Amino acid sequence: NIAPTVIRQIEVDIPRCHQYDELLSSPEGHRKMKNVLKGWIASHSNLVYWQGLDSLCAPFVYLNFNNEALAYASLTAFIPKYLNNFFLKDNSLIINEYLVVFSHLIAFHHPDLSNRLETIGFIPDLYAIPWFLTVFAHVFPLNKIFHLWDMLLLGGSSFPLCIGVAILTQLRLLLLKADFNECILLFSELPEIDIERCIRDSIDIFATTPRSCTYREHASDITNYQINNDLDMDPFPFSDLKSERCPRISANEIIELNDLRVQTTSLKTSKHLLIDIRSADEYMKAALPSSVNVSYDKAFDNQIRIVDNRLQQLLEKHRSSVKVVIGNKNHKQTVDFTNNLIANNHSRVCLLHKGIDVFKTTGMLYVPTPSDLP
Repeated sequence: NIAPTVIRQIEVDIPRCHQYDELLSSPEGHRKMKNVLKGWIASHSNLVYWQGLDSLCAPFVYLNFNNEALAYASLTAFIPKYLNNFFLKDNSLIINEYLVVFSHLIAFHHPDLSNRLETIGFIPDLYAIPWFLTVFAHVFPLNKIFHLWDMLLLGGSSFPLCIGVAILTQLRLLLLKADFNECILLFSELPEIDIERCIRDSIDIFATTPRSCTYREHASDITNYQINNDLDMDPFPFSDLKSERCPRISANEIIELNDLRVQTTSLKTSKHLLIDIRSADEYMKAALPSSVNVSYDKAFDNQIRIVDNRLQQLLEKHRSSVKVVIGNKNHKQTVDFTNNLIANNHSRVCLLHKGIDVFKTTGMLYVPTPSDLP
């Protein structure tokens, strides 16, 4: 039941896939690759063959060269976890969501790089699709893939995003100086990547990124993000996701990491810098413990420079902390505020999913005193 056009494409792709390797370049290697790919396609009628699936298949065929069934089973288990719905006939929504979340993570960890790439128009769509569609099997040789995937398999579905940021971390100094054409050339033949450093950086990025900041509606492990109804992540319009430059964080994760159930929480003990950008009047009615009020209207000038001295001091003091911007129903203000922080090269910026209203029924809000205001 496999279309002849698909068979022809497989026959074109396999002779170009990791052909430096003696096993995979052999006639027997080609035959086994074709068998596993055809088996996967035949057993997944709701999915299609996209170029890159051959690269994804290659490590499993190599490691299970004398056991095609195990190679097939490994591929079949791997794809839903890390590439859920990537091989749909129309995968545009899944790919676009993935790339936007990747952009958010770049801005979260490297705002200067994010600003530079955005300025020259070098977006992830131009270089990162083969990375994620093949989980880097199209990018690295087999020996590096084995090492990378050994670590990948210990992480969740968001770990490939962290690997992508880790690669950019190694290339950061080059990219900050490059123009658009130089970036195109750089990624057309990727420089040598230190895979050990890439793995270390990936782990660090994974560990320092709040879990809800990698939320994707189409992730295979989406249920891991949902614990307590409104306090956790849930689907929201893609147009909103795309208008934002930073990730969102769930209320539940803020509660867990800052121990907000304890009323004595203070800015000194908080693990996040919670920036409430509502007006002073709104803030005085109800606010989160340990949050600081920085009015949206007074924070930046027309050139997006920070003019609020208190905000500047807080950002400098908490440079390595996660900075959570808390807004109200005027979501555009929250987005503008976070975008402005990123434009000023402040890292680890995110916004509270659903704003301050999500806490109204929790009993965790308190009434600040005048001394809490700047």
